[in-house]
Amino acid sequence: MPDRTLFLTGHLAERRLRQVLSELEKPVLDWAVHDVGIQVAALMTADLIRRRLPPEAIEGCARVVVPGHCRGDLDALAAALGGGVPFERGPEDLHDLPEWLGGAAQPVDLSQYDVRIFAEIVDAPRMPVEEILAKARDLAAHGADVIDVGCLPDTPFPHLEETIAALREAGFRVSADSADLDELRRAGRAGAEFLLSLTEETLGLADEVASVPVLIPARHGDLPSLYRAAEALAARGRAFIVDPILDPIPFGVTASIERYAAVRRTLPDARILMGIGNLTELTDADSTGVNAVLFGMIAELDITDVLAVQKSPHCRRAVYEGDRARRLMHAAKRLGRLPIGIDTSLMALRDRRPFPSTPAEIAETAAQIRDANFRIEIAEDGIHVYNRDGHHIARDAFDLYSHLGVEQDGAHAFYLGVELARAQTAWQLGKRYVQDEDLSWGSAVDRPPEDKMIHRAPGPTLEARRKRPRRGETEA
Repeated sequence: MPDRTLFLTGHLAERRLRQVLSELEKPVLDWAVHDVGIQVAALMTADLIRRRLPPEAIEGCARVVVPGHCRGDLDALAAALGGGVPFERGPEDLHDLPEWLGGAAQPVDLSQYDVRIFAEIVDAPRMPVEEILAKARDLAAHGADVIDVGCLPDTPFPHLEETIAALREAGFRVSADSADLDELRRAGRAGAEFLLSLTEETLGLADEVASVPVLIPARHGDLPSLYRAAEALAARGRAFIVDPILDPIPFGVTASIERYAAVRRTLPDARILMGIGNLTELTDADSTGVNAVLFGMIAELDITDVLAVQKSPHCRRAVYEGDRARRLMHAAKRLGRLPIGIDTSLMALRDRRPFPSTPAEIAETAAQIRDANFRIEIAEDGIHVYNRDGHHIARDAFDLYSHLGVEQDGAHAFYLGVELARAQTAWQLGKRYVQDEDLSWGSAVDRPPEDKMIHRAPGPTLEARRKRPRRGETEA
């Protein structure tokens, strides 16, 4: 059985590709490289490969690896070229090949998780029912399993029953959160599945409604009262969830984590809820990192339920971040590996390998360019812009303007301004930059999924200015 791997590439990347492959650790991969006759490998398509790759090139190969950006149906391509040799998409950057070939970058199943997310709709009493429903749909789309209707102190909620009925009719699981026993009673009678929060002193309400109560200590940090409430409900055969209460940092968070650990030891089979808003909402730090650490501890402590809040503008993605974090930590725990190389959704500001190309590699590529189209890359030393007329490096995009010669070309100047701004942002933060692509902000921003079957649309200047050839094409 042949075990040779054939890598397809373009003119500009061939030398770099060969260098990366030649530096692979032993045992050395049996590999070959084939230039399909295009300048920029990222513009390769399945149809182009079908037209330009001779069948004899894949003879004796176990597989053919195409660039990660390659669009088109690779199964149909393999069938058209015959021989039964499969075609696979590699990583989008060739410098990631060693990891990809080693299997560490292969997809991990992130469909599983064991933490239920309660997402609170804050200020519900001040919102009409339709607005609450719209908010619930958004929260559910971002990972919420239960919609928590948040009540407010000394604020009437005349449409509480109507709200719960509308949410249930729309198919949502519903909880209600209030310090007012009468509101909790109304919510329970209206059909709320969970009530937040009861203590041993208000436990009688649990006998009036079928809702599952979330229990909290009668007084802050009073775990014995929490245990007594749990024992009382367990004796009645009632389901319950316990919540020792997470305190904000630096005002007791460590002690509160210790309480969660103590509750887990004392009640090894109980469902435990952690309200994480005291950390995400009350800390001026990016919530992605806070959620990563929190859900790591949640995984260690076998916390089963989380109450997430996204009231503050800096936490407006907290539910989605929690959803990604619970999946990441579940996968890491299940696989027995660190939460590295599994999912980068929580790495919004920086990338682990932001500069795949060295300044020397970029300079080598720049020396091969024979057309007027500008290429933009970033490396540790700054932003690189190059075409056949020169190679310029700067750390401030404005310093490059005088070298570009686009003073009379508004469309091109606009395009270069956008791309150089992206490049500067990526360089300053330490993020991957790929020309003609949006920066990736992880879970912080919605990004439509890529369709590898569809060829990428022309870049921003092509429609406005056809005089310049497309990147990857040569001038007539």
